[in-house]
Amino acid sequence: MSAGISPVLLRPEEAAECLGIGRTKIYELIRSGALRFVRIGTLRRVPASALTEFVAHLEEEAA
Repeated sequence: MSAGISPVLLRPEEAAECLGIGRTKIYELIRSGALRFVRIGTLRRVPASALTEFVAHLEEEAA
């Protein structure tokens, strides 16, 4: 991928890194429905927009 292009879909491990959490926790969030994901065949991918929505939801809960 070109260095100037941001990915639209992230592997769960990449999403975990973006949020500063572990791999196990990201899978818990996916399983619980707290974090949106899409399937491409058997692969799970987290839309970059889902990370923004997740953080916004956390901020709303904290307010």
